[in-house]
Amino acid sequence: MNTETHNFSNILHENQNKNWVRAIDSSKIISWLDDLFRIIFPEKALETIQIELLLEQNKAKFTAILTEINKDKTSTKSRAVTAAFYSKLPDLYSAMQQDAQAILDTDPAADCIQEIINSYPGFFAIEVYRIANAISGLTNCLLPRILTEYAHSKTGIDIHPKATIGIPFIIDHGTGIVIGETTIIGKHVSIYQGVTLGALQVEKSMEEKKRHPTVEDHVIIYANATILGGSTIIGNHSIIGGNTFVTKSLNPYSFVMQSNKNTVLNQQEIKEINFFSI
Repeated sequence: MNTETHNFSNILHENQNKNWVRAIDSSKIISWLDDLFRIIFPEKALETIQIELLLEQNKAKFTAILTEINKDKTSTKSRAVTAAFYSKLPDLYSAMQQDAQAILDTDPAADCIQEIINSYPGFFAIEVYRIANAISGLTNCLLPRILTEYAHSKTGIDIHPKATIGIPFIIDHGTGIVIGETTIIGKHVSIYQGVTLGALQVEKSMEEKKRHPTVEDHVIIYANATILGGSTIIGNHSIIGGNTFVTKSLNPYSFVMQSNKNTVLNQQEIKEINFFSI
């Protein structure tokens, strides 16, 4: 072994002892999540005894993951978190059903619940968020963030696990949506692709402050709208039009829209105009 390799190996070894490690193989977490979804939304109906067995296996996987991440050699804390999380599962399942039903009730392109469960990226991102959010309230570890970043990588929808989102919640299309950590979203809110619920400024000193907006009940936010600021409140039943930029609070029943007008020209009369010159 040459000197450069030996020296770099020593540097890696020293830093790994200072927490420069991944803590866990993310594929274990994804496998656990996939198994959980197969129990909650199976391909075919399962008998009660089958469900009980699968849930016990899933619980054991979850405890092992927590133990590995938290380096809990006795797994006592991990078992306590596991029990608390699985006690929340009935309420999480109810929330997921309400999310799916709300999508079916509002989206003219949705034909059935099965279509939503199998193919809607917005539904998948919401449900992974709900699981991650429940876990984040029980333990301070990497697991919730790994879950939501997995959903982010699959759908292009970035929801922080500590955001607060009411039931039901609807995401249509979804690609490019960002929902920040301190965002608060009410019930029956619909969000379209490219929407950002973000902070007005990003500074480490603000980590304990509310940086992201509050969206009250029955609000619709159309594509590519940007809403920023921890003190920004979107009043209930408001409609935020596409490509708008909002940094101030809005009263209930507000309607925000872009005022720029489209220009329509006859192509046959403007042959000499070059629209692509710089």
